[in-house]
Amino acid sequence: EFKMFCSSTDEMRPGGDNSECGQTSGLYPISDRRLNETTSFDPQSSTSSHGSLEAGRKRSSPFPSLPAMASGDSMDSRSSTWLKLKLFSNSCVSAATSSSVATTSGASVIVALVEGRGLARGEIGMASFNLKCPELVLSQFADTGTYAKVITKIHILVPLEILMPDTASEKGKGTKLYNLITENFLGVTFTAIQRKYFNENKGLEYIQQLCAPEFSTVLMEVQAKYYCLAAAAALLKYLEFIQNSVYAAKSLRVSFKGSEQTAMIDSASASNLELVVNNRDHRSKHSLLGVLNHTKTPGGARRLRSNILEPLVDVETINIRLDSIQELLQDEELFFGLKNAIGHFLDTDQLLSVLVQIPKQETVRTAPSSSGILLEDKCLNNITLLNAYSMSLEDNRFDMILEQIQTVINDDTSYLKGSLNMRTQKCYAVRPHINEFLDIARRAYTEIVDDIAGLVNQLGEKYGLPMRTSFSTARGFFIQMKLEGEKQMTSHPKLFFYHLSLQTNKHKNNYSFTTADLIKMNDRYHHDPITCKHVLVYTIHEHIHCLYKLSDAVSMLDMLLSLANACTISDYVRPEFTDTLAIKLGRHPILERMAGQQPVSNNCYISEGSNIVIITGPNMSGKSTYLKQVALCQIMAQIGSYVPAEYASFRIADQIFTRIGVDDDFETNSSTFMLEMKEISYVIHNVSDRSLIIIDELGRSTGAEEGVGICHSVCEFLLSLKAFTLFATHFLELCQLESLYPNVENQHMEVQHTCSGDAAAESVVYTYLLQRGCSEDRHYGLRAAEMTALPANIIQEAKAIAPKVNQQLLSKHQSDPETQMQRAVYHLATRLLQTARNSRLDPDSLRMYLKGLKKQYEAELQAAGQPVADTEEE
Repeated sequence: EFKMFCSSTDEMRPGGDNSECGQTSGLYPISDRRLNETTSFDPQSSTSSHGSLEAGRKRSSPFPSLPAMASGDSMDSRSSTWLKLKLFSNSCVSAATSSSVATTSGASVIVALVEGRGLARGEIGMASFNLKCPELVLSQFADTGTYAKVITKIHILVPLEILMPDTASEKGKGTKLYNLITENFLGVTFTAIQRKYFNENKGLEYIQQLCAPEFSTVLMEVQAKYYCLAAAAALLKYLEFIQNSVYAAKSLRVSFKGSEQTAMIDSASASNLELVVNNRDHRSKHSLLGVLNHTKTPGGARRLRSNILEPLVDVETINIRLDSIQELLQDEELFFGLKNAIGHFLDTDQLLSVLVQIPKQETVRTAPSSSGILLEDKCLNNITLLNAYSMSLEDNRFDMILEQIQTVINDDTSYLKGSLNMRTQKCYAVRPHINEFLDIARRAYTEIVDDIAGLVNQLGEKYGLPMRTSFSTARGFFIQMKLEGEKQMTSHPKLFFYHLSLQTNKHKNNYSFTTADLIKMNDRYHHDPITCKHVLVYTIHEHIHCLYKLSDAVSMLDMLLSLANACTISDYVRPEFTDTLAIKLGRHPILERMAGQQPVSNNCYISEGSNIVIITGPNMSGKSTYLKQVALCQIMAQIGSYVPAEYASFRIADQIFTRIGVDDDFETNSSTFMLEMKEISYVIHNVSDRSLIIIDELGRSTGAEEGVGICHSVCEFLLSLKAFTLFATHFLELCQLESLYPNVENQHMEVQHTCSGDAAAESVVYTYLLQRGCSEDRHYGLRAAEMTALPANIIQEAKAIAPKVNQQLLSKHQSDPETQMQRAVYHLATRLLQTARNSRLDPDSLRMYLKGLKKQYEAELQAAGQPVADTEEE
């Protein structure tokens, strides 16, 4: 089951369950449907309003009409119930969080999808809305027949529900897109919306009406994006229906995000690299997100997760982040001051999501959410500490909101934990004489609480029992008592329990119960809610944009502080961005954090001159770990983080592909080999010259001849591109590519062989060090087999056959002199070009480097058997 915002009246989703739930903001569980159940939605079949937003606004009694909210209206004419912006507390926020905050996102996003038809098939329109953050995100892009971009974007969003036109799943004949999404997201609810609600004209009207003026430039971007506008229309209509509320005019942040603004990491690669979830234990923090996440606010955690899954591709933006982290690390006072200040902020996105909603009908259940939001004065006062964002936050609208808060709210109001303390704080947060109805309700509340306390004290004295008053959200006020030691009940207590007590619960010596009189008083308590009528709502709506800027500043600064904090735990270095991937003594960021493990450091060098590295080595020698290490460091650099190395230089990657793992897929009836072919096909169809490709063990699930052939063909295809490729394999035949192509380089994971004991038994020591050249261990599979219970005669027979099979391979490793000379010229040319592009050496150092290149070139010529002319060095 999932929890969602549903109607706060008796109307529920079609087929839903009207069971009673919490008291917060109309938060009710969706009907008891099975996961992945597809339902249909037609607002006209319900009693819910299905007219325009303007019509819905006219039916909202507390709000005559949003455009009529003149700033000159008196406070009394607005009717006074806004409490500050923080008492919205755990009762509402926790109900809205359907999954743990530890996942940093939670299932709170609703996505609407629509695909073009006919000649426009493959053009995708997407609109998403996070129920915790009032931002409408629009996307429109062309996708391939595999719909890889759609699947990846949905994986990143972690949706609670997906809306699609009913024509996509009509009569069980779903479109290819619909079938792919239902196969990939088995735990997500799908709802079919009538196609007529996917209306681009209505979507544009919604955005013009709801978008805050400061974000209105998005209209220029989306006015010709018909499919994302259609998705937005259906999504906003559906949100209006399930929440029984509309959004205030000019209050939403609307943004358009194209696929070219961030690097693309498909969902399989994100899982293989353990970016946000550990594959062995989903609760473990041994993932890249777990390593870097030291955030203090939910907004900061969400931003960090989003950046890890979608790294930046703009070098200027990345360097600005790195400059900020460097400043934080150099100024200890600034670092700890900001860290302490950020900890005082609540989830500002969650607060904004409640601020911008207008209930169609004010009820007892919706009242706590609209009157229970409180922003402490010190949160606004701390804005002066946000030096990195001081320019964007120098806005007099903050002063206006703060002045209004200080006019209405008592100075000693603070956030208190506990439902009773929170309710009492709501009651007394507003200053006296602001609203006469609130003053009357406050007196009535005080009298009810005093009467309940007096009743409990009277019963305790009458029966001689140590009774005390307690409160819970579920039971209201009730009585508790504890009988110490061997104290026996007298006849009066027994008579009391027999005749008067109700709903009695006993745990050891603790009793909790209520009485008929106390139940009546509880009814009075609940039927006289301490609510106000939006004293501050109008001011907030008029100046909503400054709170969006505050939310952005807090989440971004929280993420930067988290990345800086990670640098203080491990020895990280600031990366550079060139056209070369060069890492000196890099370490695996996740292994480094595991208790008792200190990973071996390794170098990495990939450039346009040698853009394919083939890595060989025995099983368990560390090949897969090294591949993941390089990819993780690349992602860390592109989100603006320091990386675990002594020196690091990266080329911006627009896509990161991985081909790792050898598991069958029973759900799609795919063998291991078929999965390998699907994954490598996806890479080949989507790769670009700026991609980073990680391939581990391709072709191992079929015959050796076929496997070598496929690997060789894939490598030759990648050789025609400028993409950086790390290819780990056990097929030593691939090492011949180095003698055929100058941009291929062989490397291997080194192992050492030792003899122990009198029996001269040979053992293998794994050094986990990467070395140049091809692996010399050609029968390490046989050594692994010796560790098992295979009979000795089988092992001996295998050892005799294996050398014969490899005899031809060994004779083909040397290339002819002409090829070696061409390789030497190619290497010299690419290194000179790289030096011209990226060198920042002073003249003397540059002269020494060029002399070194010359000597290396001459050595390669001599190895090829070519004469080297004697030249005088200047």
